[in-house]
Amino acid sequence: MSSSASLTSGVAGRYATALFEIAKHDKALGQVETDIAALEAALAESADLRELLASPIHTRDEQGRAIAAIAAKMGLGKTVTNTLGLMAQNRRLFVVPALLSQVKALIAADRGEVTAEVISAKPLTKAQTDSLAGTLKESVGKDVALDVTVDEDLIGGLVVKVGSRMIDTSIRSKLAKLQNAMKEVG
Repeated sequence: MSSSASLTSGVAGRYATALFEIAKHDKALGQVETDIAALEAALAESADLRELLASPIHTRDEQGRAIAAIAAKMGLGKTVTNTLGLMAQNRRLFVVPALLSQVKALIAADRGEVTAEVISAKPLTKAQTDSLAGTLKESVGKDVALDVTVDEDLIGGLVVKVGSRMIDTSIRSKLAKLQNAMKEVG
């Protein structure tokens, strides 16, 4: 692991833990979870927002004002708004994506849930996600929240990651194994 990755993880972890503990103390976990989902959607949609968070060109004050305006426009709660403001003041906005995923993990752990990352070749139906969640719950022994993304390069099948376990049933993976086996024979 590179030193910048571990720095990001450590900084994000400290902010995530503080945000989670404050939200839990204030009984605002539901609001924080809603705010995190809104921020994740905004980050996915806005290249300008991603640039604002990652760019060292902007001053602390510029980042602080921009984040305050964005938080107000999005209607984010006080806990998340204050955390983002503090991060802007400390020039730590570059870890916001990691912060969001770590806070989600802390909230899920508090509920006794685990999160499974699911990558599918095409969008899953509600029945398919419910069935997959039920199967994973039986396997893991806890409630499972699914984080589903689509990657058409898989051709077909799924890649499921739960904790340190990964199940890859994608056609892309099967074709790669077949190709490797053919190389060994020839």
